[in-house]
Amino acid sequence: MYFIRVGNAFCKACFPALIFLIGGLFLNLQAQTEIAVNNSNEEKQVARTVITESVKPLVVSVLPNYYNQTEGISLAEIIKRAFENNGDIKIVRLEVEKARARLLQAGLRTNPTLEVEQTSGRLVGSPGEGELSVGVSIPVDLYNQRRRRIDLANAEITLREAEVAARQRELASQIFVNYAEALAALRELQVLEELLELDTQTVRFVQIRVNEGDTAPLELNLLQTEVERLRARRQLAEGRLQASISKLKFYAGVPFEESLKLREDITSARFPNIPATIETAVSVALRSRPEIRLAELEENLASAGLRLVRAQSRPNLTAYTRYTQSRSGLDLPIGSFPQRDRGLTFGVAIGLPVFNKNQGAKAEAEIAIRQAQERRAFAEQVIRNEIVTAFLRIEATSRALSTLETAVLPRSRQNIETIQKVYEIGELKITDLIAEQRRLLDANRDLTETLTERYRAQADLFIALGITLED
Repeated sequence: MYFIRVGNAFCKACFPALIFLIGGLFLNLQAQTEIAVNNSNEEKQVARTVITESVKPLVVSVLPNYYNQTEGISLAEIIKRAFENNGDIKIVRLEVEKARARLLQAGLRTNPTLEVEQTSGRLVGSPGEGELSVGVSIPVDLYNQRRRRIDLANAEITLREAEVAARQRELASQIFVNYAEALAALRELQVLEELLELDTQTVRFVQIRVNEGDTAPLELNLLQTEVERLRARRQLAEGRLQASISKLKFYAGVPFEESLKLREDITSARFPNIPATIETAVSVALRSRPEIRLAELEENLASAGLRLVRAQSRPNLTAYTRYTQSRSGLDLPIGSFPQRDRGLTFGVAIGLPVFNKNQGAKAEAEIAIRQAQERRAFAEQVIRNEIVTAFLRIEATSRALSTLETAVLPRSRQNIETIQKVYEIGELKITDLIAEQRRLLDANRDLTETLTERYRAQADLFIALGITLED
C-alpha cells in the first residue's frame, strides 16, 4: 500500500482515488495476461491444424506397383495367355494331333501280301525237278469296316477336342480363385494404408501435445505401437498379394522378373453375360458345359466302336492269285525227257468266326455306352446343383454387402471422426480412438471378405455356365 504524505499528515481525502487507480491497473494487467494466454493457445491450435491438415501423405503407397486401371492386365487377357502358354493344355492338344494321326491310319486300306515259294529236288536226288510259285493276296473290307474305322477315329478327334475345352475350364477355374485372392489382398492393402496414414497423422498431432505438456507420453507410445502393428499387417497383405500375382504370372506365362499389374479391384470386378434366373442359367449350362458335350461324344465313340466290333465279327474275305511254274524230268530207257508246266490260280480265303466272335469287345462297347449315358445324367445333376448353390451365395453376399455399406461402415467412419475431434479437445483417451479404429478395420475386413465371397460365387456361376470370358 502506498501513502502520500503532505508534510507530516496523510491525505485521507486522496485514499479512495488511489484505491480505484490501483484496482484499474490490476484488472488491466490480468486482462493482458489472459489475452496473451489465449493468443498462445490459438497459435498452438493453428500450428496443430497446419501440421495435421496441410501435411503431405506420410505413408508411401505400394498400390501403384500392383494396380493400374490403364496399364494393368485384365482377367480375360490372363486367361487367353494361359490357354496359349499352359503346358498342360499343350499336352492335351497333342492328344488331338494323335487322334488325327489315327484318323489317317484308319482311312488306309490293308496292304496286299506277296508270297514267293521255290521248290527244288536237288537235295533229295532229283536235280531236274523244281517249282517256283508267286502269289498275291489282298484282304477285302466287307460290311463297311473301313467306314467304321473312320467314324471311330472322327469320334475320337471330337472327344479329344472336347477334353481340351474341359481342361481349359478347369484352368480358368484355378485362375479365378487366384485372381479373387489377389483382388482381396489388394483391397486389404488399400484399407491398411488409409488407416496407417490416419494414424501417422495422429502421431504427429499427439507428438505436439506431448511436447507442450498437454498429453502424457504413454498415449504417444500406445499410438506408435498401433502404427507399427498396422505396418506389419500391411507387409503381410502385400506378401499375399505378391504370392497371388506370382501364381497369375505362372498361369499367363509371364516371366517372374516382369511386372504384372491388376486392372480392376474387388469392388468393381464383375462377370459378363450372367443370367438373371436359375432356369435360364441351367438352360445355358446344359448347352455349353463341356461335361455334357464329353458325355455325348463318349456315347458316340462307344457306339462307333460297337459298330466296328460287330463288322469285324463277321466272316472276313481275302482274295488271292498265284502263278506257278514247275519243271520235272521223265527218265525212260531211251533217255531223259524234261517237262515244264505253268499255272495261274485264283481263289479266296474266308475267315470263319466260329470260336472268336468278339463277344468280350461287344459287351465292353455296350457297357461303355451305358456308362456315357449315366455320366451325362450325373453331369446334369451336378450342373443344376452348382448353379443353384452359386445363386444362393450371390444373394446372401448381396444382402450382407447392403448391410455393411449402408449401416456398418458409414457409422464406423462417423464414429472415428467424432472420437478424433473429441480427443483433440482432451475429453477422451487415445485408447478410445485406437479401439474405434480397430473396429473400423474389422468392419472393412468383413466387407473385403464379403466382396471376395461374392466374386467367387460369381466366378463359380460363370464356370458352371460353361461360357467363355471375352475382353
